[in-house]
Amino acid sequence: MKSSSHRDMMILVADSNMEAAVRGLLSREQALEIRTVDAHIARHPQRDSGCCKGGVDFLSPFTNQFLHALLMFDREGCGEDERMATDIENRIEERLSNSGWNDRARAVVLDPELEVWVWSESPHVEQCLGWNDPTVSLREWLIARGYLHTDRCKPVRPKEALEAALYESHTPRSSAIYRHLAERVPLRGCTDRAFCKFADVMQLWFACRSNTT
Repeated sequence: MKSSSHRDMMILVADSNMEAAVRGLLSREQALEIRTVDAHIARHPQRDSGCCKGGVDFLSPFTNQFLHALLMFDREGCGEDERMATDIENRIEERLSNSGWNDRARAVVLDPELEVWVWSESPHVEQCLGWNDPTVSLREWLIARGYLHTDRCKPVRPKEALEAALYESHTPRSSAIYRHLAERVPLRGCTDRAFCKFADVMQLWFACRSNTT
């Protein structure tokens, strides 16, 4: 039995953008249907490859300080790009379990990268990316420039599309963009596999418990 003094969750992420996105998501308890979570978020100095190769060792000293652990990074750039994201997750979760976390830790590998979470049909995306062109929507511009196929809702290369849109709108790239998007874009209906896993894990660990009378 864990002591009540233990914090809820230790989260290891690859960079400041991912940290900002996670902080934004955790602030939306109602949308995620979770209680307030006492989480500590750390960044691995070697980013995605560091999380993939050294994340388990990074987290292992904290098994007795936190109830749960979450390891998050991009598939692209992690050093195992040729493998499926789910295969990477399964291997890391087995190692996390053997390192002392047992069934209290999970891995979420974003495929191909964090920016896939940016793109949705919400008008908040245009606002957060500083898109103010009244003659063409951001989606129309992405299609015209070849970043987006007409039959898809997300660019094939989400990071390149984001950087191009920010350049076009003269908006400096910053971690605040990721947090603002995470705080504002509707979560219901999001079908990205990694996001759905993140949401499911949060609900498994921290679901709201209604009082019974």
